[in-house]
Amino acid sequence: MTDRASRILYIDDDQALCRLVQRALARLGREVVTANDGDAGLRMAREGQFAAICLDHYMPGADGLETLAALHALPDPAPVIFVTGADETRVAVAALRAGAEDFVVKTPGESFLLLLQRAIEGAVDRAAMRRKQADAEAAVREARDRAEELAASRALLLQEVNHRVANSLQIIASLTRLQEGAVADPAARAALAAVRHRIAAVAQVHRRLYTSADVRSVALSDYLGGLLAEIGRSVETARIDFTGAPLEVPPDRAVSLGVILSELVTNALKYAYPDAPQGGPIRVTLAMENGGGVLRVEDDGIGGAGAERPAGTGLGGRIVQAMAQTIGGLVEFAGGPGSRITVRFALA
Repeated sequence: MTDRASRILYIDDDQALCRLVQRALARLGREVVTANDGDAGLRMAREGQFAAICLDHYMPGADGLETLAALHALPDPAPVIFVTGADETRVAVAALRAGAEDFVVKTPGESFLLLLQRAIEGAVDRAAMRRKQADAEAAVREARDRAEELAASRALLLQEVNHRVANSLQIIASLTRLQEGAVADPAARAALAAVRHRIAAVAQVHRRLYTSADVRSVALSDYLGGLLAEIGRSVETARIDFTGAPLEVPPDRAVSLGVILSELVTNALKYAYPDAPQGGPIRVTLAMENGGGVLRVEDDGIGGAGAERPAGTGLGGRIVQAMAQTIGGLVEFAGGPGSRITVRFALA
């Protein structure tokens, strides 16, 4: 056997002991290469691969501790077993502190060879375990790096998808606005405006996901505030006050809540103040209550009549109920004086 797992480098200026160690370990299936001083041993360690290195302390030239430091500076160093005399415990301790794997005291007879073989076996096994652990840690790091790279690529892809979806929805909204301006029937224009607001509710989510570092959630307060601002720009008489708590929800839940809010605010703009051409105040609140989210739309208008419309048989009411069901939400209506519609929903 000549592979690294069986090769031992024995560095000692006692040539008779070197030959004894060679013969003894050869019977155990190990090839022992010897060197008679630290410099020669260092050259051999640099040129070949060894399972372990046995190193005497007192030698011509560099002593054992100096050679040990040089051996540890090599790439992928083999474990070192320090060999000392019986009265050199202090040196052995210094060697262990300097990085030696183990030490064996030179004693007459077979006991030294037996202890040396056991020290070599232990050092080789521990070195193999360290290499396996290092390989496993490297594999984990590589897998983690690949996962992070895939996650980053996926995030970029999702951002690009959201960007294109937002652009497409914006085009549809613009075409709807053009069609709205081309019809004379007030009811048809109102229907087209409602469609445009619904499209805007979805487009806003994709626009925010495109510019967000986290495509897994939407800052609900920012999203709903932007949606209300867009509705306000399209309705000159809109007087909308918004108060929002910093809540985070998944994108699909944000879309449902955006559509619900669009329907409720559009309904209030159309019906809450029939006798006031300039409209009246509409208050929108987003809050956290009992561990869940609450979206509330209030006005000071005609009360019950306005409150009943979202829950009635109209398309807007059906959309509100359908969107609320998709997120497991509960819609509550209250009227007189004014109207108050509350949507309770889970955050995840």
